[in-house]
Amino acid sequence: MISSILVANRGEIACRVFRTCRDLGIRTVAVHSDPDADALHVREADLAVRLPGATPADTYLRADLVVKAALDAGADAVHPGYGFLSENAAFARAVTDAGLVWIGPPPEAIEAMASKTRAKELMGVAPLTDIGAGDLPVLVKAAAGGGGRGMRVVREIGDLAQEIVAAGAEALSAFGDGEVFVEPYVQGGRHVEVQVLADAHGTVWTLGTRDCSLQRRHQKVVEEAPAPGLTEHVTARVYELAEHAVRATGYIGAGTVEFLVADGDTAHFLEMNTRLQVEHPVTEAVFGIDLVALQLRVAEGEALDPEPPSPRGHAVEARLYAEDPAASFAPQTGTLHRLAVPGSVRLDTGYTDGDTIGVHYDAMLAKVVAHAPTRTAAVRALAGALERAEVHGPVTNRDLLVRSLRHPEFTDGRMDTGFYERHLDELTAPAPDPYAPLAAALATARHHRFGGFRNVPSQPQLRRYRTEPDGTEHEVRYRHTREGLEADGVRVVHAAPDRVVLEVGGVRRKYAVATYGDRVHVNGAALAALPRFTDPSEQRAPGSLLAPMPGTVVRVAEGLTEGAAVTAGQPLIWLEAMKMEHRILAPASGTLTALHAAVGRQVEVGALLAVVQEEQS
Repeated sequence: MISSILVANRGEIACRVFRTCRDLGIRTVAVHSDPDADALHVREADLAVRLPGATPADTYLRADLVVKAALDAGADAVHPGYGFLSENAAFARAVTDAGLVWIGPPPEAIEAMASKTRAKELMGVAPLTDIGAGDLPVLVKAAAGGGGRGMRVVREIGDLAQEIVAAGAEALSAFGDGEVFVEPYVQGGRHVEVQVLADAHGTVWTLGTRDCSLQRRHQKVVEEAPAPGLTEHVTARVYELAEHAVRATGYIGAGTVEFLVADGDTAHFLEMNTRLQVEHPVTEAVFGIDLVALQLRVAEGEALDPEPPSPRGHAVEARLYAEDPAASFAPQTGTLHRLAVPGSVRLDTGYTDGDTIGVHYDAMLAKVVAHAPTRTAAVRALAGALERAEVHGPVTNRDLLVRSLRHPEFTDGRMDTGFYERHLDELTAPAPDPYAPLAAALATARHHRFGGFRNVPSQPQLRRYRTEPDGTEHEVRYRHTREGLEADGVRVVHAAPDRVVLEVGGVRRKYAVATYGDRVHVNGAALAALPRFTDPSEQRAPGSLLAPMPGTVVRVAEGLTEGAAVTAGQPLIWLEAMKMEHRILAPASGTLTALHAAVGRQVEVGALLAVVQEEQS
C-alpha cells in the first residue's frame, strides 16, 4: 500500500496530485529548484527536497537527483505529473530499480509511443518522405516531446529544408533528440483525443472524447468534453484506435490518444501521450471521477470496474497564461498580486497572491473549468467567471479567453485548429472601457487633493494613464468642488481607493480598483500611471528593438552584422523563455545600425537588442 508519494514535477500539477493525496491520507513530497524554493507546491507538500540549480536541465530533468530525493524523503512511490520526466522510460526504470512504485505506464509502453514516428508505424501510419509541391502544406514535427516545440507549418516548398533544420535544432534543445518527420498538414481539422485508463488485469476504459482545437503555437488553450458534433462513425473509430494503442503496447495507467479529425468524418492518428494530460479535469467533471486516485489504485494492482461510470453533462477548460496574445503570445513575468475567480468553477493553479512568475518555466497560471448539464451552460459559466476574475499583475490572455468562448464559431461548435490564425486580430483588438482611467484617477484622488476650500474654482487635476498591453494613453481631468469630485459629463456617486461608482446617462457603473505602485487594475483593465512629463533619459532611438520578455538569446539571423540591409518583417533575433521561442522582427526595411544581441546572452524586459534605421522613401 502506498503511504508516501514524491511528485516529480512542479506548479499546478504537483498541487493537483497533492490534493488527491491529502484526500486519501497519503504523505506528500515535493522537489524544487532554487527559483521554486517558496513556490505553492513546496508550501503545500508535507516534505520538500531541494534540487540545486535554476534551469529545468539542472533540476526537474535530473532523474538521478529526483530518485535520490524520493529515497531521502522516505517516499515509496513517484508520480511524474506531466512534462519534464513524465514520458521518460529511463526515469521510469530508475524509479522501479530503486524499489519505488512507479505511478505510470510500463517503460516498454512509454518507449513504444515515445517517438511519434515509431508510434505511427505501430498504428499503421507512415510519415511523408518524398515530398513535392503538390503535398503542401505539410507539418514538420519533432519525433520526441510535445507542447508544440519543434513544430513548423510549411506552405512553400522552398522553405522546407530550412524549416526542417530549425525544427530539428529546437527539438534537440528542448528534448535532447533532434529527430523530426513530415506529415500532411490538414487545414480546417479538429484536434480530438480520447482519455484511456487501463489496469494490469486486462480492463481498458475509454473515457469519452475531448476537443482541443483552440490552440496557439500548436499548444492547447481551450479544451472540452465531450468533443461536440462528432459523428457516430468518428466516435466509434477513435475509441477503436485508442483501445488498439493501449492493448498493442501493454499499456497500464492513464494516457491520451490524440487524433486530427478532417472533413468531419475522417480521424487521423497523431500520437499517444503516455501520461496524465493538462486537460484531464474536463474528463473528471463529466465522468465524476478522480483520475489521479484511479492512477494510484492501478499502481497498487487493483482492478478497475468492468465498465466506467456513465458521463453526465459537459465541461470546458480554459488555460490562463501570463502572456500577451497581441504580441505573438510573448510570455510575461512579474508579481501576481491577485488571482481570484468567482462562481462555481474549478481552479487548478500553482500560484497564489504575491507569488512571482519567473522566466524558467511554462507561463500557465491556472486552469479554470466549468461543468454544466449542457455545453451552452458550461461555456457561458466559464466565460462569465473569467470575465469577473481578478487577475492582477502581468498581462494575461484572460480577455482573449473570454472573447474566444463567446465567438460564434466556438459557441456553434464549428472551431478548428486554425481558429486563432483567422481570428486573432479581432480577438485581441483593444476594447477599453472609456471610464476605467477616470475610475483609476478618482480612486487615488484623495491622495492628491489640496487642503482647504477656496472660493475661486480650482484648476482641474490632470492624471495620465497608459492602457496595457496596447499602450493607448489617456488624459483624465477632474476637480474638487464644494459638492465633491466632479468630472465632465459624469456624476461621481462614490470614490474610494478600492471602489468607484460613476453615473453616466442615468446608468450607474461600478468599478473595483486595486493599486500596486504605478499599476492600477480597474475591473478587467490594467493601467499604468504615467508621470506628467517624459524623462528624456528613457527615450529610445527610432527603430530600437527591445526585448519583449526576459529570456535568453538562442539565435541571431545568419550573417546579420551592423550595416546589413534588412527588410520589414524579417526575423532577426530569437529569444527563448518559459518554454516558448519568440522572434524579433525588423519593424521596417532599412539598415541595421546596432546589434547588441549575442547567442547565450541573458536579457531583461526592455533590453536593447538592435536598432534598425528605416530607409527613406
